[in-house]
Amino acid sequence: MKLLTSNLPRLIALASSLCVPVLLLLPSMAAAQEKFVIKPVAEKKLDQLPAGPLYWRIENFPALAQAQAAAGPTSLAAEVSGKAWLFTLGQKGGANPGGSKVAEIGPIPPITAPEYLLRINHASGPPGAKTAVHSHPGSEAFYVLAGRLGQNTPEGVHYAKAGEAMNGHSPGMAMEVFSAGTSDLDQLVMFLVDATKPFSEPAKFE
Repeated sequence: MKLLTSNLPRLIALASSLCVPVLLLLPSMAAAQEKFVIKPVAEKKLDQLPAGPLYWRIENFPALAQAQAAAGPTSLAAEVSGKAWLFTLGQKGGANPGGSKVAEIGPIPPITAPEYLLRINHASGPPGAKTAVHSHPGSEAFYVLAGRLGQNTPEGVHYAKAGEAMNGHSPGMAMEVFSAGTSDLDQLVMFLVDATKPFSEPAKFE
């Protein structure tokens, strides 16, 4: 008993020296694992929109040059995740020659603005990664390439898995987007917003 008591401070010190570095590493490792990455890949400003109701049409092309050649006034071409994409805002049921339709998302919540911004983002993150609560002066729509998307708004939590789309909400809606699956989220995000206002602002759930 005396031997154990006399060695107790030394044992505690040894345990502390082994555990503290590990504990110090854990927060930074968790932060790195939960990073939500957002990259703008294409954008365009418009003075006016086509007659509505409007939908986002997503098409694949054999090469980016072909997608760019097929792009119209309300189209954006980009290369994402090894594929050539064409995103077109227009009426339901349209098609571009040479393209293969992937999805049609809408109708997009309408907005009225002096000038409009169309933007395509590529977003990704490991399970648990999420954005801050924010809002946009317009709507955003999603198409999931891999993983599972979650979106939390005052209207509830909604999900979409790989190969599925999610339509946007009305302008100014508070939202939090997160990677809700067991594998990394990979998604395309399509925006129609008021170009004269900040693209994104911090928000709170009421």
